[in-house]
Amino acid sequence: MPQQEAIFAGGCFWCTEAVFGQLNGVSSVESGYIGGQTVDPTYKDVCGGRTGHAEAIRIAFDAEIISYADLLEIFFATHDPTQLNRQGNDVGTQYRSAIFPLNDEQKADAEAGILNAATDWPAPIVTSIEGPATWYPAEDYHQEYWEGEGQRNPYCLAVIPPKLAKLKKGFAERLAKSG
Repeated sequence: MPQQEAIFAGGCFWCTEAVFGQLNGVSSVESGYIGGQTVDPTYKDVCGGRTGHAEAIRIAFDAEIISYADLLEIFFATHDPTQLNRQGNDVGTQYRSAIFPLNDEQKADAEAGILNAATDWPAPIVTSIEGPATWYPAEDYHQEYWEGEGQRNPYCLAVIPPKLAKLKKGFAERLAKSG
């Protein structure tokens, strides 16, 4: 089966990229912007909250190893889908929880994923299903951020390790073998 793609927005893209890059069957995770009206937005534009874009990740994956439904389950478990237009201290529509399905099957899976996640959270799920929309890759310095600069960034050190701990605790069988 050829590679498939998924696009999720779950707050800071450095944080979501770090999570999904750990998974078996995921060949790449690209940080970027989606869902806004500005053509070719920059990080500064998006962080200003006026473009309408969300910080998001585009995941390339092998559906024979990990399914879109599996990715959705991990997405809902590793960010807070009950926070409207924020994740933790990151506030604004650019940090919204959103799914950008690339076809009708993904849209149906996203709708089911929201219903399934609702049983795991004490507050209502506010994750939106959006699209179609144009994808804009983030600047090069944002790509694989956790693996480089992120492990020296105090923000990342506070936010990413707890997400990775949730991933390891709940989805150990899905993690890529390292080394």
